[in-house]
Amino acid sequence: MLVLAHAIDQLNRAVALVVRWLALVMVLVQFCIVIGRYVFGYNSIAAQESVLYMHATLFMLGAGFTLLVDKHVRVDVFFAKLSDTSKRRVDIFGHLFLLIPSMTALLYWSWPSVRNSWKILEGPISVGGIEAVFLLKSLIPAFCILVLLQSLSILVRMFHERTGE
Repeated sequence: MLVLAHAIDQLNRAVALVVRWLALVMVLVQFCIVIGRYVFGYNSIAAQESVLYMHATLFMLGAGFTLLVDKHVRVDVFFAKLSDTSKRRVDIFGHLFLLIPSMTALLYWSWPSVRNSWKILEGPISVGGIEAVFLLKSLIPAFCILVLLQSLSILVRMFHERTGE
């Protein structure tokens, strides 16, 4: 099981190594959009949507890595004061009863929309935009799967640390 957990960790690390560059590209594209608009009077809806697509990709595909390195949102006001055993219990409860069910529900309820979007190759959000909303919607199940896998990896490692196997 530890081998599987390590493989999941490596998957999320690899995804993060790729999508992290979108932050830089996103800033550069946004800079070009601003220069184009205010210096040259040129505007591109597709370029503006590309920033949205990059931001969505960076956030959605980077979420599993964020969970891996424990930089996700949590209420540290209470959590920081807990003992290690209590922290472990809170984490296990959070994974089993909050994160895994919510990701499973999101995956289940979003899938018909994603499937239909691919069926019709859903077009741009705005006239003149990127003709790939189906790719944007595909980030939802990818997000759910990466976060679910990382949650399982964390639970496996917690179990292994606890039992010492």
